[in-house]
Amino acid sequence: MTTRIQRRNRGLILDAALEVFSANGFRGATLDQIAAVAGLSKPNILYYFDSKERMHNALLEGLLDVWLAPLRAIDPEGDPRAQIMGYMRRKLQMSRDYPRESRLFANEVLQGAPRLETSISGTLRDLVDDRAAVIQAWSDAGRLPAIDPYHLIFSIWAMTQHYADFDAQIRLIRGKRDPMDGAEAFLEMVFERLLRV
Repeated sequence: MTTRIQRRNRGLILDAALEVFSANGFRGATLDQIAAVAGLSKPNILYYFDSKERMHNALLEGLLDVWLAPLRAIDPEGDPRAQIMGYMRRKLQMSRDYPRESRLFANEVLQGAPRLETSISGTLRDLVDDRAAVIQAWSDAGRLPAIDPYHLIFSIWAMTQHYADFDAQIRLIRGKRDPMDGAEAFLEMVFERLLRV
C-alpha cells in the first residue's frame, strides 16, 4: 500500500518528467534535470522509477487514454456535423489544457514513435479505422459530403494540436495576444464549410 507521501512524490516526479520530456524530448532529458524540477534528489527519483525510460513510459501510457478519449466520444448515432465539430472542439481544448502532453506525444512521434509504436499501430489505428468507417458511412448516406475520413481526422489533429506543439512560434508571431484567441471560431468556419452537403 502506498502512502500519501509516496503518492505525492510520484506525482511530483511525473509532473517534472512531463515538463522536461516535453521541452527536451526523450534523448535530451536527463534524470538530473527531472530531479531538479521535482525538487527531489536523483536517488529519490530512482526509488520510484529505476530509469528514465520507465518514467517516460509511465507518462506515455497515461497520456494515450486521455488522447484517445475525444475520438472515442464520436457517437455513430449522432448528427454527423455536430459529432465532427465536437471532436474538433475537444481536440482544440486539449491543446489549450494539455500543451506539455501534446508536445510529449509529438516528440515521441518525431523520433519514429519507438515507445508508442505498438499502441499507435494497434489501439490508435483500430480506433481511427473504426471512426473513419463511421464517417464514411455518413458520407455514403449523403449526411456528409464525399470526403476522405482519414484525412479529415488527420487535418483535425494538425489544425488543433499545432497550437500546443508550436506554441513558441505562435507566441513569437502574435506577441502578447493569447495564441488561441480566435482559433475556435476560425476552425469552426473552416470545418463547417468543409462539411456542408
